[in-house]
Amino acid sequence: MVAAKDLGVIFKEDPPEGRPAIQNGVLGDPEMEGLTLYEKKAFLVNRELDSHGMGKYQWYIFFLCGFGYLIDLLYAQAFGLVEPAIQQEFGFGNAQSGNIFSSFSAGLTAGQAFVWGVLVDIIEPGVNFLLGRQYAFNLTVLISSIFGLCLAAPSNYNGVLVLTAFVGFGVGGNIPIDTTICLEFLPQNRRFLLAMLSIFQPLGVVICSGIAYGFIPPYSCGNGSDGNPLPACSSSKLAPGARCCTKGSNMGWRYTLICLGAICLAIFFLRFVVFNFQESPKYLLSRGKDEKAVKVLQHIAKFNGCESSISMEDFEALTNEEASRSSGDAATPVLGAGAKQLNSTWAQKITIEMQRFKILFSNFKAARLTVLVWITYMFDYWGFSIAGSFLPKILLEKNSAIKVSVSETYRNFVIIYICGIPGVLMGVMMYMVPRVGRKWAMVFSSALMGVSLFLFAAVNTEASNIGLNAMEYFFQSMFNAVLYGWTPEAFPAPIRGTACGLASFWGRLFSIVSPLIGAVLLEKDLNAPLYLAGGGVFICTIAIVLMQTSSMGGQSY
Repeated sequence: MVAAKDLGVIFKEDPPEGRPAIQNGVLGDPEMEGLTLYEKKAFLVNRELDSHGMGKYQWYIFFLCGFGYLIDLLYAQAFGLVEPAIQQEFGFGNAQSGNIFSSFSAGLTAGQAFVWGVLVDIIEPGVNFLLGRQYAFNLTVLISSIFGLCLAAPSNYNGVLVLTAFVGFGVGGNIPIDTTICLEFLPQNRRFLLAMLSIFQPLGVVICSGIAYGFIPPYSCGNGSDGNPLPACSSSKLAPGARCCTKGSNMGWRYTLICLGAICLAIFFLRFVVFNFQESPKYLLSRGKDEKAVKVLQHIAKFNGCESSISMEDFEALTNEEASRSSGDAATPVLGAGAKQLNSTWAQKITIEMQRFKILFSNFKAARLTVLVWITYMFDYWGFSIAGSFLPKILLEKNSAIKVSVSETYRNFVIIYICGIPGVLMGVMMYMVPRVGRKWAMVFSSALMGVSLFLFAAVNTEASNIGLNAMEYFFQSMFNAVLYGWTPEAFPAPIRGTACGLASFWGRLFSIVSPLIGAVLLEKDLNAPLYLAGGGVFICTIAIVLMQTSSMGGQSY
């Protein structure tokens, strides 16, 4: 039987400073004491990538992964901005307005939990239907672009809901896959760039808001002569010959979604055609493909214009040393055992996979961390799903009550969401403070995000509406920048994609339910969803306070 310790459970303190470069021979290195076979090989990969520094290959990876983050909130924001126009055209009530957000979240959940987040760690390149990190990296964006472009076609709400779920399925893989890939190619002293990836999210929101501002106000049905919004043409209360909201007069939301689909398609072209992405070396090591891992590292070194100092002999020396020391069940290969693992039987592979999943609960510290991360994601997604879904609609209604036009409101969306960019930068600055920075940055930002939601519910002036929404998005962006950057650090590579995917799964599961509850509350009280979102965010604050500071900032395997 394979022991859990053989599978690379790492929740360590920061390593000693002044790591030496790879030398001739790898045995007897004091920094490898106490590490498993896989961890030793991953340690060599870290040294190799550290010796490259932040090369050209790493910058390409950073920006291409950042575009995945951009897509994530590009669509999450889009549905909040286009929903009022869709509701006016199709004539459904406020109680059904949450369906589009839940449909998107259902697709996200299916993508993250059952495909992208888990299979990215399990299915090997070249086996069966070819997945792995490399193929998932491209397929997520392709699926998003295809169904995103199709979203402009439906002439009924049910059609929109179905296509929205498929868009969510594609988008769902971006955060867990992109953070995992970026972490595994970055040198150790540039890991703060994981948090910097989140700067692409407010950029996506600003781009989406700008496109919506350009298309929705001039190309939407607007109001009738009585000053009230034009009714849907399917309305049973529509008088014969009366004006109604037709498809032809309400094309703004469709133009907006077409533009977003085109952006996704352009990103897919950059990822699949322009850049030759290589499979993660640590992923290949975890699948027993040591020789391929060496070739990838040599390719990266050549791409960066430097020499690779790692060879197959280094990995073989570690494998042989482990074999000579092993006194347990030699018939079952351990994780990172190279050819022996690669040539193991299906029964042995299943044993390794089952033990790999146990990493998340291998001891009390690991179990505590896993559960608290899940709770944090649950209520983070709960809070920002309600905020992203209903804040545009609530702001439109509040502004209408104080005579602020639809065009001015959409302009204000751009102003509000630009504030997410300095929010991410603040998160990155806090992220670079060892240990304490990560934890207390999340505590501070989540608490103030909840406060801003409660304050917005209590007042209604144009200045307060802009200021408090900007405050909410600033701290939301700061919080998520640190959370998304830190989560993959907390788990070792063999379980990293699965751990990130499961955390996002629980979050997305809550984001399916929360808009449905929010829509019911919206019919009773315009501000009720704000209290619902703020309460959930405060639960995040409590969960993070309970986390151990020592779980933040250690070496990543």
